[in-house]
Amino acid sequence: MFQRSRVIPLVVVSTAILAGAWPMAALAATSPRLGTALNFTVLAGSTITNTGPTVIHGSLGLDPGTAVTGFPPGSVTGVKHITDAVALRAKNDLVTAYNDAANSPTTSDLTGKNLGGENLKPGVYKFSSSAQLTGTLTLSGFGVYIFKIGSTLTTASNSVVRLTDGAEGCSVFWQVGSSATLGTSSQLQGNLMARTSITMTTGASIRSGRALARGAALTLDDNQVTPPAGVCAASSTAVTGGGVPETGAANAPLQGLGVALLIGGATAVAVGFRRRRNPSRNS
Repeated sequence: MFQRSRVIPLVVVSTAILAGAWPMAALAATSPRLGTALNFTVLAGSTITNTGPTVIHGSLGLDPGTAVTGFPPGSVTGVKHITDAVALRAKNDLVTAYNDAANSPTTSDLTGKNLGGENLKPGVYKFSSSAQLTGTLTLSGFGVYIFKIGSTLTTASNSVVRLTDGAEGCSVFWQVGSSATLGTSSQLQGNLMARTSITMTTGASIRSGRALARGAALTLDDNQVTPPAGVCAASSTAVTGGGVPETGAANAPLQGLGVALLIGGATAVAVGFRRRRNPSRNS
């Protein structure tokens, strides 16, 4: 006679694998789509003003404003696109990336916490209002980091964003609901996307990233802004609700295995029921 004990484990295993596979895909969030904005180190909407020997490693873009002042003494190693089709397209792509970040499913709510002293894994971190960084923030591990900030971002003097264990500046995104202010001699990493303005005070730097102000001014004062080098390995990597790096390609085989086992389990159950209803077939 058919033994039900042989069927139950198959069903349990199938269900367990599906439970592990499908939520990972459902909760995954990919990097914001910067598009042609990736070709720029700094972008702004109204004006770009500079004081001192600021160095922009890469291209500068402005649209719809026309005023770029302070170069020299500042320098731009790339091309300046001021109120042209290239700058306009990059600004439109920046809006897309900003909205992508804003709509990413939150994996951790840090509202009210200071980022200083935190050691964070890849994930989507939310601040309902403002966010502050005093001291050192460590981002640890390969994957995408998105910070969704409801209003302002303020970094204190000499604060630092530190990348370890495979974290890349190109896969860090700061979505700021209003304005960002980087304190004196502070060191940020990642793509800073502010809805209105960005102010970099004396000696502040973005070591591996970009300063992208959607609607208003970018103000500089003896700063260094350096874009990420090379191809971003994590650009197509997703982060799951548990803060673990995932890729769609990596999830596909697991999902397929789960489906196959579920079908196999269901088939075993069906066969079991038929054999129970027709005992003569088991003799």
